[in-house]
Amino acid sequence: QVQLVESGGGLVQAGGSLRLSCAASGRTFSGVVMGWLRQAPGKEREFVSAVSWSGILKSYSDSVKGRFTISRDSAKKTVYLEMNSLKPEDTAVYYCASKRGLIRPTTDEWEYWGQGTQVTVSS
Repeated sequence: QVQLVESGGGLVQAGGSLRLSCAASGRTFSGVVMGWLRQAPGKEREFVSAVSWSGILKSYSDSVKGRFTISRDSAKKTVYLEMNSLKPEDTAVYYCASKRGLIRPTTDEWEYWGQGTQVTVSS
């Protein structure tokens, strides 16, 4: 199995920045797609971003495009989410996830999930 562990969450004021990290271990495979999803209080889980195995192809939800940047370091088996210009509506538990297949902006095709890390943006 694959284990994913997120870190970097915390409390930040609106307009600030955070960098989330997700370290993968266990039986990983080449060609895997890595992604970030989030769930705000009282809301359904939402797709945030995903990156291909090469780190070149990336996908973002419209709500974070231009503010968030996803990247990965294959040698370190780590994926990052740089979050800038944070807004209170970005407050959520952020989950790292992985899958094999197409890089589609969905919430129902992910095979492995991390425990999640809390991001709170105050106004």
